[in-house]
Amino acid sequence: MDKPLLTQYEQTGRLPSEYWPQLQALKLVVFDVDGVLTDGCLVYGAQGEELKHFNVKDGVALKLLPKWGVHVAVITAKDSAPLRKRMDDLGVTHFYPNCHDKKAAFLALLDALSLDASQAAYVGDDVIDLQVMPEVGMSFCPADAHVLVQRHCVQHHCACTLFSNAGEGVAREVCDLILATRMPLEIAYDVATKPEFERK
Repeated sequence: MDKPLLTQYEQTGRLPSEYWPQLQALKLVVFDVDGVLTDGCLVYGAQGEELKHFNVKDGVALKLLPKWGVHVAVITAKDSAPLRKRMDDLGVTHFYPNCHDKKAAFLALLDALSLDASQAAYVGDDVIDLQVMPEVGMSFCPADAHVLVQRHCVQHHCACTLFSNAGEGVAREVCDLILATRMPLEIAYDVATKPEFERK
């Protein structure tokens, strides 16, 4: 356990120690994209193509969690070539683009992985994500999430408003919290120092 990191969250009231066992039990983390993995801005190129800005820190997180036995999934209402390219580069196999019934996709994923909802976490920023956030064992939102999502994270058990804003390392922060309940982060990140980590 990386108690110094966890204690920082406990002392700020974001993550009481009673939530730590739930973090430790997680086997799946589901991420939204816009407003979570990106800053939520939509940029269009000269030909009308949609461009997205991703944070490289999150890429490490999405690759590192599966190395320690935690599945990663992305469920998003949007779809674009840059998004598909990013998911392919990171080896995210549980990818649900253009999804407007996030709860149905989430339940199908649980069934495919033979997991219970209590073993899953969801990271979202807007009201569509409230389809799933009350169903999971642990939910997270960025610091600048919509007020209703922040309210959910204040009012519900095993929910946490993160320090990071959208697109500024949200997934990395979630990754660190999950791994911190299992081992010192120096050990968790050792695999990320190996040359093979950068391969798909």
